[in-house]
Amino acid sequence: MNAHTEPIARKEAGTGTLDLDAVFREQYPRMAGVIRRIVRDPSRAEELAVDVFCKLWKAGDVHPGALHAWLYTTSVRAGLDELRRRNRRQRYERFFRPWRSPRTPDELHSIGEQQRQVRTTLAALKRREAEILVLRNEGLSYEDIARAIGVRPASVGTLLRQAREAFRNEYRRRYD
Repeated sequence: MNAHTEPIARKEAGTGTLDLDAVFREQYPRMAGVIRRIVRDPSRAEELAVDVFCKLWKAGDVHPGALHAWLYTTSVRAGLDELRRRNRRQRYERFFRPWRSPRTPDELHSIGEQQRQVRTTLAALKRREAEILVLRNEGLSYEDIARAIGVRPASVGTLLRQAREAFRNEYRRRYD
């Protein structure tokens, strides 16, 4: 066990289940932060983080050793799914732009073009590629990434290299 999983591995006395309240208090800020870095919307990230813990509650008993990886994986997927929803919405909104008022200079300034491009590129990648890139960017070790995506730790380096290459190619295809 590591520093991330030791406190949340406590079991409620005699029940054999995780103390969801304690897990939520300990892990919610971290999971909301993971999602916030993906979606760049703090309030939406908090909503999605709550959804992650609702999924944990519905999932039943997750093994304490796998809980940390499960939370990270589910949080990353929630963030990436939100990016995909946004991209679909933007595609459909293009049809209605003639009726929309133009953006102000302040709005244009507040748009982080490079971040938007990165999020769009991540959303276009295969789910596994995007997950491994985001998990590594979050600072997870190869072992933690392997547990999160269900592969051998020895495979993570190769998968990470392939994901980086896929990201680079997609980014160039879209923005070069």
